[in-house]
Amino acid sequence: MSSLSLLLILVLHSLHYFYTGSSGLTTFPEFVAVGMVDGVQIDYYDSITQKKVLKQDWMERYTIREDPNYLERGTGVRKAHQQAFKANIGIAKQRFNQTGGAHINQFMYGCEWDDEDGSTDGYDQHGYDGEDFLSLDLEHLTWVAPVRQAFATKRKWDENKAQLQYKKNYYTKECVDWLKKYLVYGKSTLQRKGRVT
Repeated sequence: MSSLSLLLILVLHSLHYFYTGSSGLTTFPEFVAVGMVDGVQIDYYDSITQKKVLKQDWMERYTIREDPNYLERGTGVRKAHQQAFKANIGIAKQRFNQTGGAHINQFMYGCEWDDEDGSTDGYDQHGYDGEDFLSLDLEHLTWVAPVRQAFATKRKWDENKAQLQYKKNYYTKECVDWLKKYLVYGKSTLQRKGRVT
């Protein structure tokens, strides 16, 4: 008798955002933001153009039918993040005792939804100069600081219980709702992603 290996493929969809702020780089925008659905880029913003741009025709259909102010509102949000990133690099440089050079501040966040079993997950991670700086432990609603320079921020953010609850709701519900809306509009071009368990 031969043994049979059974692989269970679950369909996992994702909505991810990547923000990168920099200082001391002359050939790269000071701030760049990219949105992705199932690994496909849906939007782009940078500090040079200062305008959120859609990268998929189906996203344009979504904004026309569902949310005509999407681009204007999104551009405003990205401009605010651009300013925050500039300030955050300054703070990080002080904490790491740096005076010059090139530095990178990254923020990655998003959610995943399994359309087979309905499970969701989310993440919120911050990096500085290519190293982990802070990440949200969504299960315990606390921040994880792998470097001592992040301890002050961790303490401050851990004390803000309302913000932690907001983030839990955002990553497990609101983000997933956005993802499902985008999947409806992008279903003809998005490829289904599978994971093996």
